[in-house]
Amino acid sequence: MRNQCPVFVVGCHRSGTNLLYDTLLSAGGFAIYRGYLPIYKMLVPKFGALSNPENRRKIVDTWLRSKGYRRSGLDAASLRRKLLAEACSAGDFMRIVMEEICGAQGVARWALYDADNLLYISRIKRDIPEAIFVHMIRDGRDIALSLKKMGAFTPFFWNRRPGSLKETAIYWEWIVRKGREQGLKVPADYIEVQYEELVTNPAKELKRLGAFIDHDLNYDRIQSAALGSLSSTNSSFRGEHASINPVNRWKQVLSAQETAQLEALIGSFLEELGYTLNTRGATRSFMKPWSRRFYTAFLEAKLWAKLNTPLGRFTSVAPLELEHSAPGAPNSITV
Repeated sequence: MRNQCPVFVVGCHRSGTNLLYDTLLSAGGFAIYRGYLPIYKMLVPKFGALSNPENRRKIVDTWLRSKGYRRSGLDAASLRRKLLAEACSAGDFMRIVMEEICGAQGVARWALYDADNLLYISRIKRDIPEAIFVHMIRDGRDIALSLKKMGAFTPFFWNRRPGSLKETAIYWEWIVRKGREQGLKVPADYIEVQYEELVTNPAKELKRLGAFIDHDLNYDRIQSAALGSLSSTNSSFRGEHASINPVNRWKQVLSAQETAQLEALIGSFLEELGYTLNTRGATRSFMKPWSRRFYTAFLEAKLWAKLNTPLGRFTSVAPLELEHSAPGAPNSITV
């Protein structure tokens, strides 16, 4: 039944995925889980496919040491036994963990929030055929501004310098395009939600989304529950820009030159997504640099190498916030 299918909230970082996920949880009917399950982007590249029992043991024991497990509220020993016996794919791992959480909370449906799952829609769909994907899209000029301010985009592993405004804009287009290419191949289970529409017309947008995922997204009930980011801002612009409207923030913060530079890089894609540009077409065409092609090719190569070569073994598991040993594991590994 579609009203029990799992929902994956995906999108470029800083696009409002956390806001949308908290909106779904506030609607009721979904398991409440605020943990991290980066099975496709981190654990499988690091340790290998779960079809190999030894890889599976390493993945299970590593995740049981993580903050994501600690937030699940599940019993480690019984969960470990079930995962080792039944989790033969990354999708199996996700499903087992989330269905156990559903059982513990007495609900029938689960949703997962991880922006980077945008890159793995095809793999998730292969492993979990009933999965539904909600792709949160936000104006790339606002994304570039936010990522640059946070210093969150560090593309080169040999240099942890944060990317420039232009580099973050190129990253935004690359990852959103990658997600759309995969999602549009399964149109019955893929929907796009624009951040600006969700913020300015929430009741209307939630009605549309609710019909698609077959879930009652009652706006008044969501406002009343107001879980997570619905009750406290997740803005990267605290302090001097805290009062600036999050929609079209770039208009108030970027200079005319910075706006023109960004639109030189990503203007065509912004228009494809329905956004309006400030810069004339002739100027945009003149300003396009070679760096766009370089960064796009580099990001493609980096992702391919991570997923298809031994370089994936160097994937860091530091974001998992591991404890020293896994509860319920007789022979926990050291990463």
